Amino acid sequence: MDTKTANRVSVITIVMNLILSLIKFIIGFAAHSQALISDAVHSASDVVSTIAVIFGINLASKKSDRDHPYGHERIECIFSIILSMLLFATGVGIGISAIKTIINGTEIEIPGKAALAAAFISIVVKEWMYHYTKHAAKKINSSSMMADAWHHRSDALSSVGSLIGIGGAILGYPIFEPAASIVICVFIVKASYDIFMEAVNSLVDSSCSDEEIEQMRNVISSVEGVKSIDLLMTRRFGSKVYVDVEISEDGSITLFDAHKTAEAVHDSIEKNFKNVKHCMVHVNPTAE
Repeated sequence: MDTKTANRVSVITIVMNLILSLIKFIIGFAAHSQALISDAVHSASDVVSTIAVIFGINLASKKSDRDHPYGHERIECIFSIILSMLLFATGVGIGISAIKTIINGTEIEIPGKAALAAAFISIVVKEWMYHYTKHAAKKINSSSMMADAWHHRSDALSSVGSLIGIGGAILGYPIFEPAASIVICVFIVKASYDIFMEAVNSLVDSSCSDEEIEQMRNVISSVEGVKSIDLLMTRRFGSKVYVDVEISEDGSITLFDAHKTAEAVHDSIEKNFKNVKHCMVHVNPTAE
C-alpha cells in the first residue's frame, strides 16, 4: 500500500477540517446557529477519524513476519470499526440535543446571515475533500480511506441540512434549526453503519462481488490448457483478496505442463486484479 499518498492526503484533509470546523464554530456561536455548531462538531470528528485512518493504514502496510505470515491488512478494519463507533456517538449526541430543544420548547434564536454563508462554503469544501480522498483511496485500494471519504460526503450532506435549517430560521421558521440537526444526526449514524458493516465484512472473509468473480472466471477461462473451472472462492482480507481456484486439465499431460498452466492462471489473476494478494490454484485431471 502506498503509505506516502495516504499520509499526504490525510494531512491535507486534517488541516482543512481543523480550519473549517473552527470557522463554523466561531460563526455558529456568533450567529446563534445551533445547526452550524452541530455541523462544526461533525467536521471536528472528521479530524479524529482521519488520524485513525493514518494509524490504520501505516500499521496495515507492515510486511509479513513470523507471527503474522498473512500480513497485517486486517488492522485497517479494526480502525474502521473504531471510526464507525466515534461517528455513531457523535451523531447520537447531536440528535439527542436537538430533540431536547424541540421537546422542552427551548427558545430558538434566529441565526445571522453569516451562518448561511458558512454552511454554503462548508458544502463546497467538504464535497471537494470527498472526491479528493475517494480518488486516493481507489488509487491505493484502502478501505479505511474510502470510509473517510464517505465521512467527508456525509459532512457535505449535513451541511446541506444546515443550509436549509439556517435559511428556514432566517425566513421565520426557527424550528428548522433543531430539525436540521436531527437530519444531520441521521446522516452521521447512516455513515457510521456503512463503515462498520464494510469493516466487519472484511474481517469475516466475505467474498468479492458477483461482478468481480465473473471477471475472474473470464480471465481463468482464457488461459490456454484450462478445460473448466471446478471451484472459485474468494475472501477479503482487509484491503486485500485471497483467491482459491480449482481447474480441470487434460489428465494425460505431464506434471510439468499441468504446473505451467496452473502458474499461468495464478499470474493472470494477480496481474489483472491488483487487490489480490495471493491466488492458490489446484489442478484436477480430466479425460479427453
